[in-house]
Amino acid sequence: MSLLPILLHPDPRLKKTCDVVPAVDAETRKLADSMLETMYDAPGVGLAAPQVGSMARIFVMDCTDEETDSQPLVLINPEITWSSDDLNVHQEGCLSLPELFEDVERPAQVRMSFLDIDGKPHEQQFDGLWATCAQHELDHLNGVLFIDHLTRMKRSMMTKKMVKYKKELARA
Repeated sequence: MSLLPILLHPDPRLKKTCDVVPAVDAETRKLADSMLETMYDAPGVGLAAPQVGSMARIFVMDCTDEETDSQPLVLINPEITWSSDDLNVHQEGCLSLPELFEDVERPAQVRMSFLDIDGKPHEQQFDGLWATCAQHELDHLNGVLFIDHLTRMKRSMMTKKMVKYKKELARA
């Protein structure tokens, strides 16, 4: 396992649709392990493969709080099979847009089918923060950022902040 560099918006790789993982193999497991290590180190509650430069349909998440034992999940080739009509608003952030947060409305509950780290199929229902995180990370696999759910003006302002942030990082 190793920490992976996290891509920062704007980066064209964050806007691409990821490829289906044809088979869960040692390389897939190594990527997932490194993504979990990177997510925990960041720290974050979710991380999608394109955020670390891989175009594979994989994301990891763990929405437990610090007092709860961790529950890391690896979702390979995830798909939403059901979503609730009820909606929730959560303040979302993103490791690819550090220190920027905004309220985003999404279905309160979702059910996803996916392959686990052993290549076994699963279906799991998520609610609360877990549902928000799962949808946020699935968006990444489809080239969508949380700011794409905002008004054009808010999206533009956040992108300008990120351009400035990246210039400052480059100078440091």
